[in-house]
Amino acid sequence: MKGFLTTIPALCLAVSAWGVTEDGVEDPDSIGYELEEVTIRQRAGVSKLRGGATNTEQVSAFELTRAACCNLGESFTTNPSVDVSYSDAATGARQIRLLGLQGTYVQMLTENIPAFRGAAGLFGSGYTAGPWLQSIQISKGASSVKNGYESITGQINVELKKPQTDPSIGVNGYIDAMGKAELNADGNMSLGGDWSGGLLLHGEHAFATHDSNDDGFVDKPRVSQVALLNRYARMGRNHIFQGGVKQIVERRMSGQIGHAGRHLTNPYVIDIRTARTELFTKNAFFIDREAGTNIALIAAGSYHDMSADYGLRRYDIREWEGYVSAMFERSWTERHSLSAGASMVYDNLDQHWRNAADAALALTPRMEHELTPGIYAQYTLNLDDRLIAMGGVRADHSSLYGLQVTPRLHVRWTPSEALTLQASAGRGWRSPHALAEYHYMMASSRRLVIEDKLRAESAWNFGASVSSTLYPADRRLTLGAEYYYTRFTDQLLLDLDASPTEAIIGNLGGKSYSHTFQVEGSYEVITDLTLTAAWRLTDVECDYGQGMVRKPLTPRSKTLFTLGWAPDMGKWQVDVTCAINGSGRNPRPYLTNDGTPSWNATYHGFAQLNAQVTRTFRHWAVYVGGENLTAYRQRHPIIGADNPWGPTFDATMIHAPVDGAMVYVGFRYNFTKYI
Repeated sequence: MKGFLTTIPALCLAVSAWGVTEDGVEDPDSIGYELEEVTIRQRAGVSKLRGGATNTEQVSAFELTRAACCNLGESFTTNPSVDVSYSDAATGARQIRLLGLQGTYVQMLTENIPAFRGAAGLFGSGYTAGPWLQSIQISKGASSVKNGYESITGQINVELKKPQTDPSIGVNGYIDAMGKAELNADGNMSLGGDWSGGLLLHGEHAFATHDSNDDGFVDKPRVSQVALLNRYARMGRNHIFQGGVKQIVERRMSGQIGHAGRHLTNPYVIDIRTARTELFTKNAFFIDREAGTNIALIAAGSYHDMSADYGLRRYDIREWEGYVSAMFERSWTERHSLSAGASMVYDNLDQHWRNAADAALALTPRMEHELTPGIYAQYTLNLDDRLIAMGGVRADHSSLYGLQVTPRLHVRWTPSEALTLQASAGRGWRSPHALAEYHYMMASSRRLVIEDKLRAESAWNFGASVSSTLYPADRRLTLGAEYYYTRFTDQLLLDLDASPTEAIIGNLGGKSYSHTFQVEGSYEVITDLTLTAAWRLTDVECDYGQGMVRKPLTPRSKTLFTLGWAPDMGKWQVDVTCAINGSGRNPRPYLTNDGTPSWNATYHGFAQLNAQVTRTFRHWAVYVGGENLTAYRQRHPIIGADNPWGPTFDATMIHAPVDGAMVYVGFRYNFTKYI
């Protein structure tokens, strides 16, 4: 066994870990502290939700402990469906990709409330600390119409730790070899009666800078962040209340800062300062529990204040968002249920920007104001959980883009316990915010060109999947395959091919589509040792005005292996993850003065290896791990780094890690008082 395990990293395989819990134990006080029976069972980190019609998988809190998971953006390391990559080599912004398309086409939700929109879209995955997470649900395809119209490739819903659970205290500490340290704490308690409260805290700070390729620019930005979430709950018999407030203050600095004692008279510095406040309240009123009749009222709002300096270029934004929703649900029988409601979304973006490296130029205002009320209805037919069909339609009216109708249909058929078939079709649309979504392009000498009269983005998504669970030799084997096709009727495009000196943001003039095919399997090789493998092929093409081409900086394929070993009843946990990212296309190169291309037209694939070992005690866990242990990094991530004020500077063409191998250590403490 020892020899087998030591060969796994060499083969670039990884492990999907399983934990251990105790079940079937009687109250020790009633049996004289003698345990009659202990049943050991597996605890899946990722599981398919079979109670509905959508293709949804749930990532548990246990799965999130298999890697450092410092924030939401780092929580998908072991997930084959979601990719997270850097959008540039300067700001550290992480882009979530689903079905081969960027995260703006994924509807992000926090406890079923739309989140990470507009100004928060670029850095939003770093605004939720990993230790705050309770679970994540990933729905592929057009998803349900209940939560809005913005889902095109899918929905990712984040569930945070709840105040109404048993009183507990949790602490998580982390430090890595790059000089980044984090401390997280959470706790909740009963406030008497049906009321309870919870407090979640997060702090991080980067104490050092690194420049592994010696180009004068730091590999990662120095990020300092403090976040707080104070929430309350009332769990009454006929009324449930959830509410809270979240505050985030963050500063990230990058560029030519603090490297090897260099003293530049005019350094290129990126300085982004953010303050964000969020509030939410959710109320559920149960009218008839037997018939499943209830009314839910949701209200949420946020204020986002950010100032970003890219050298002498600048982008300031103050954004107010509001969301209200009213839902009515009723189940007439176990077979027939209806959900209907109304919602309203408010967006107000007050933006000012300087599009040239000239401090003497005044900032140019760019205002965006939109109000979008809408209604929806969704019907579900459930035939003994064998056949579930869910159809819904929304009608929303944007003050900028007019009436938008959003139909969606999902069907799930389970002919046997071992086989499940699922299919979906539907439309999604979203309002584009060109500057808020692409201001990171200012980390280059390219001039941003934004077309007038941008149209709303809209697309149709069609998908089908099949999954099977078998038990050869009494060991669990899960297999799955899926295919999704996304066709845009309108899209906001970032064109980096037309000119080496411009980044053109405008409407789609031709076709744009994405094909995604994925197969995966998981098998318990021996007791406590589980292997998971997945392979995905992605074809994303669009017309920038000169015919169909592959979308730049989008990998063609991905292979993922995870291996998890949890011996000694879960006291030890060893996790190894290997991701093999495929090749792709760079933006079209131009010819330099000597006639050579400015960069390669394509880039090669590469492998990344992550590993972590965890030792668990009664209330404590300590872990040590490493990321990018293959030490692969993009050799020249910044074009023209020797002259950032020149015409060829570009820090946005990133397809691989920009830093090498990194190791980290951390601890977790949790105490729960059962009542």
